[in-house]
Amino acid sequence: MEKLANYIRRLPKAELHLHIEGSFEPELMFKIAERNHIQLKFDSVESLRDAYNFTQLQDFLDIYYAGTSVLIHEQDFYDLTWAYLEQAKANNIVHAEIMFDPQAHTARGVSFETVIKGISRALTDGREKLGISSSLIMSFLRHLSEEEAFITLEESLPFREMITTVGLDSSERGNPPEKFMRVFAKAREYGFLTVAHAGEEGPSENIRGALDFLYVSRIDHGNSAMLDNELIEKLVELQIPLTVCPLSNIRLKVVKDLSGHPLKAMLDKGIRATVNSDDPAYFGGYLNDNFIAIAEALSLSKEEIVQLVRNSFLASFLPENSRIKYIKLLDDSLKS
Repeated sequence: MEKLANYIRRLPKAELHLHIEGSFEPELMFKIAERNHIQLKFDSVESLRDAYNFTQLQDFLDIYYAGTSVLIHEQDFYDLTWAYLEQAKANNIVHAEIMFDPQAHTARGVSFETVIKGISRALTDGREKLGISSSLIMSFLRHLSEEEAFITLEESLPFREMITTVGLDSSERGNPPEKFMRVFAKAREYGFLTVAHAGEEGPSENIRGALDFLYVSRIDHGNSAMLDNELIEKLVELQIPLTVCPLSNIRLKVVKDLSGHPLKAMLDKGIRATVNSDDPAYFGGYLNDNFIAIAEALSLSKEEIVQLVRNSFLASFLPENSRIKYIKLLDDSLKS
């Protein structure tokens, strides 16, 4: 297995489903909390990690939002993003499409400008110092109202050139895609691409809704698609990618164990599935950890692993010339 793990590690990859707030490692969280004179309810890094024993999505979200409370200043968001980029470099990620949750910060009185300037400054340094290209996905929190999402959309417009895509995350249950139909329509008018979490803890109808009401170019998660044959056919026909997150699915009880994960079945059906880490600080691993774990659990062949990596570039929002460049980089790595 170590030979296959080394094979995975050396492949250049793109990551398309990564919440920057979900890459907040406990050590950095405590460091920033101390810098900002904020008292966490956990007394140590170890006690915080011990709390990462989730039984459902909401358990995770409660700790996730508590962690964001220490992020106050532009430098905090820079440090958070830079820490992920260093992990990305170690995982041979050459392109990352990074989600951020502005409402988790503006609701606490932190300005949109503070958030995006800190993140964007780190992404610029990542391009210049680490050679990692990147783009930003601004996610609306679906447990909040569409009216609040409209406010966030308007707040983003002065920084339009820093954001390529709008997305939808947080609690899926009780918050179907059509709840945000109008704000997504307005976002598309402004030229944003669209993605949405769907089919993680929710039914396949949420995936259909994201396609039919939000006109998304990509589905984040999408596990429940495998329970709907007509939907599978639609995903294949339209080549709508799924950004699948194996270790997240285990930690949030979306699947019982990785040996029963639908990723291989997705590939077998012709779905453009990709592997991603979601919230790696909370779910036990960054991108290579996800690849290695799922490859072992499903006995994926090298050809299937390469297809998943190739899909990460094909499913990206990179310009065509950049997509071709990275696929050539992948092909060259396979020859070496």
